[in-house]
Amino acid sequence: MPPSSSQRKPGERTAPARRKPAGAQAADHEPPGERARSGERAPSERRTGRPARISRAEIVTAAQAVLDAEGVEKLTMRRLATELGCTPMALYHHVRDKEDLLRVLLDDYADQVAWPDLPDDPKQRILVAATAMHDVLAARPWIVEVLTEGDLFGLSALWVSENIIDAAVAAGLTLDRAAHAYRAIWHYTAGEILIRGNAVRRAADERPSYRDQVFADLDPETLPRLAELGPRWTALTTADNYADGLRALVDGLLAQRSDRR
Repeated sequence: MPPSSSQRKPGERTAPARRKPAGAQAADHEPPGERARSGERAPSERRTGRPARISRAEIVTAAQAVLDAEGVEKLTMRRLATELGCTPMALYHHVRDKEDLLRVLLDDYADQVAWPDLPDDPKQRILVAATAMHDVLAARPWIVEVLTEGDLFGLSALWVSENIIDAAVAAGLTLDRAAHAYRAIWHYTAGEILIRGNAVRRAADERPSYRDQVFADLDPETLPRLAELGPRWTALTTADNYADGLRALVDGLLAQRSDRR
């Protein structure tokens, strides 16, 4: 037992108090083995530093999920950052803004598409290429929204316009008329996807829509044809008759070759 201050001789020094090693206090209460079994790191073992960086692929996947679930309007840089668990500033290392992000998404999706082999007959080439375009866009309706609202597009998707225009020229149209024919096919395709898609979503709602109520109560004296169709109107507007309409449209467009200028 060390002497008390009253028992020390004059000039006698006391040994300095020994410091406890870092973490000793925690060790007094919790044996190291218990900490190891619980999986908890000691303070000196815990990792520090910056969080892992997000990759371009992670951004594309998260943005695609938001678009598929909620559409273009709900996709913002802030929302995307929340989905990825990062700050909006972290996204700007990969894309400049939302428009640049959409361009990346369009290119990424178009690059993954396996376009079909085309037949030799010009009319059949147009039908096959247009149907391929329809199927690709119908799988991602948000792409139609982007394409119709701005000037963004995926470069790989130019395969469609090139082959439709080339086939129309081979069928006897001038280059300018072939370009107009492609635009007519594109407008028909985009409109069919957006309008019929909305009709399908309305039909899936258990509540009758305003349109259903109106068509169910039409006056047969004033609107006899529509009144007769009324009970079947929803089924007719949600039916997939794209192929029939496309054939009729292409027949009409190619008929212009008879007065080619």
